[in-house]
Order: sequence, then structure tokens, then C-alpha cells
Amino acid sequence: MNYLFSFLLIALLLGIAGLYLYTLFIAKRVELGLPPEGSFVTVMGNRIHYIEQGSGPDTILLIHGLSGVAQNFGYGVIDALAKTHRVVAIDRPGSGYSERPARSSASLAVQADVVAGVIDALQLGKPLLVGHSLGGAVSLATALRHPDKVRGLALVAPLTHMPSKISDAFNGFAIRQPWLRTLVGWTLAVPMSIRKREQIMDIVFGPETVPADFPMRGGGFLGLRPSHFIAASTDMNALEAVLPLMQLRYDDLQLPIGVLYGRQDRILDPAEQGQALADRLSVVELELVDGGHMLPVTQPEITIDFILRQLQRQQAA
Repeated sequence: MNYLFSFLLIALLLGIAGLYLYTLFIAKRVELGLPPEGSFVTVMGNRIHYIEQGSGPDTILLIHGLSGVAQNFGYGVIDALAKTHRVVAIDRPGSGYSERPARSSASLAVQADVVAGVIDALQLGKPLLVGHSLGGAVSLATALRHPDKVRGLALVAPLTHMPSKISDAFNGFAIRQPWLRTLVGWTLAVPMSIRKREQIMDIVFGPETVPADFPMRGGGFLGLRPSHFIAASTDMNALEAVLPLMQLRYDDLQLPIGVLYGRQDRILDPAEQGQALADRLSVVELELVDGGHMLPVTQPEITIDFILRQLQRQQAA
């Protein structure tokens, strides 16, 4: 019996070691193929990676969603906006090449404070915040906590309320114990992400097609790193600490807010997230288009036009 136990224990440890080495190998390959494109600034102990282009009197700050990266706006959105405006796209703490200190909070309140710190550190003035998905919730939190630092909000498929159901694409992030999150991140997460890539991407992008170059151009490969998985899982599990409290304060928002949603979004419910906010606040303008969740990638022209119109609206306010 002792021999059997020892054999099983050794087999388990060898399996874990193999998964760890495979994960490390993939992560290093990704980092060699997709090095940081931008610069770094340290805010509240977070080393924030950001991409900056363009110049002009108005600044636009782009904030990506759960398990996303700044390059999600790389399908023409940054380039088009940068022709006439100063544009900054950040990797949120822990995402992409941004680093979050160990045991640091991932709450929306803290992420909002980091965004405010980035605004100050880069001297962005009062930018228009463009938040996609979870980046929409971060943008709303920033407007609530730092209204003097925000001109307005242009939210694309934003998370605005606690969802009644977590998308199947994100079930793997639902790990509450930090130690287990780290263990999974360094062993199972990357192999499972590779194995289930088509299934997950069909939900994230559907009903639209995933661009063939998304892993490189859109930064998709950056998700195949343990730090990225751990950050995304931490972000998702931190939502319930602050988002319900934010919902109670939405009436305090007085700045212009635009919301763009795809009618066929498979990640977030447009009625539960977009229409609910528009029904509550007169400052919200809701626009619905045919499409899924990843509009900055699949429909960049519509996204660009939406952002520019929201900027004009806020200039006139």
C-alpha cells in the first residue's frame, strides 16, 4: 500500500512539474514573439504598460476588458483616433505587461484609483475614458471616485451591473482561493486555454468571426501566460466587493455617457448591462448594432465613429 501511495505521489509531482515546465515554455515563447510595444509608468506600486500615439488638445484613454490587453484596440482604433487626438491605451494591473503587486487588491475601486494615477502621471488632463467590457466598469468606477479627472465616458459592451450569469467563456476564472488560482495558472490554465481556444473564442467573438491575426495583432497570445490568467481570475472574483455598491451610486453620475452594444453579444446581456443603465440615467445614450462582444476588433469603424461622436457630444456639454 505504501509503495502504491509513493508511486501515485511521484506520478502526481512529475505531472505537475511537466505542466509547469510546459507553461513556462509557452510563456517565454509568447514574450519573445510579442514584446512590450509601449512604455511603463509606476502607479500605486503597479507597473503599468501603456501605448501612446498622437497629439492634440483632447486626450482619449482606452481601457480593455477582462483577460484583455491594450492591443485589443489595435485594429485601427488607436491609429484612427491618434490622427487628431492624444491616445493612450493601458494594460490594466496584472494584464498584458502591466504588473500588480502580490496580494494587492483587484477591486474596481483600486483599479479606478490606478487609472486616476495614470491620468496624473502622464498629465492627460481630463480625458474621455473608453472602456470595453470590464474596462467599462473600471471607467464608471473612475468617474464615481474621481469625477474631476474625467471628461466623459464612451463605453463599448460594458459591464455595468453584476451579471445574472457568468459566461461559459469565463467559468475557468471562477477560482476564489488565491493559492489554487496560482496553482492552476502555472499548471492547467495554459494547456486548457490552447485546447479549448476555438470554443472560447466562438463565445467571446460570436456571432462574428475571430480575425486570423488576432493572436498576434490583437495580443491574444499574451493570454497564454500564468500571470495573465491569475490576474483575470483575481479581477473577476473581486467584482462582487464593489460593483453592487457602485450600482447604488449611479445616480451621482452627471457627465455624458455613451454606450455601444452588439445585439448578439454572447458575453454580457445588452438589456441587463446597457439598457438598464440607459433606463436609469438620462445622461446615457445607448446605441445598438448587429454584432458580438469584441466590437473594437470586429467592427473598428463603428467603434471609432462612436468614440468620436461621444467626444463631440462631451465637448458641447
